[in-house]
Amino acid sequence: MNFCRLTFNLYLLLPVLSLAVSGCAGSMFHHKKEPTALLRVHVESESSAQGSTQSVPVLRSQPVSVNISKDPILTEVDLIRARLLNSQGGFVIELKFEETAGWRLEQYTAINPGKHLVIYAHWGDKPEDGRWLGAPQITRRVANSTITFTPDASHDEAEELVKELNAGAKKNAGGKTSD
Repeated sequence: MNFCRLTFNLYLLLPVLSLAVSGCAGSMFHHKKEPTALLRVHVESESSAQGSTQSVPVLRSQPVSVNISKDPILTEVDLIRARLLNSQGGFVIELKFEETAGWRLEQYTAINPGKHLVIYAHWGDKPEDGRWLGAPQITRRVANSTITFTPDASHDEAEELVKELNAGAKKNAGGKTSD
């Protein structure tokens, strides 16, 4: 009889101990928030009464209102890599997307020449760290899965955005990177 009571108590003790250990381990390995950024690429659209479009302000110094489709065609989940590149008179951000997202980009750019890709990003912890960064015009079909644009951001902001986008892309790829 004593044996059964001891076995029963051990069965109760094991779940309690496992919960206590997992709780301690969780707090012991708690790290600060991993940097990640949001990225949304929309296509300029005709205004629609159905509520599938919205008007957004692009550029902070002299805002231009652009009507876009509410649903983005690309997001940070589709991103393989972001790079900050020097260009004549400044810098640009290059966004490289995975293959199926590249096909989507190719389709949308092929059927929307003359319109704009409108790019929103949010990085950092402050609300002002998120905004519409640019609206490059679609001049041709984009077949290389890459968008390059001049962002409405300071160099430091662009560096932080690229760093956080790449951290998210690396996480989405399971730690693998692509060059």
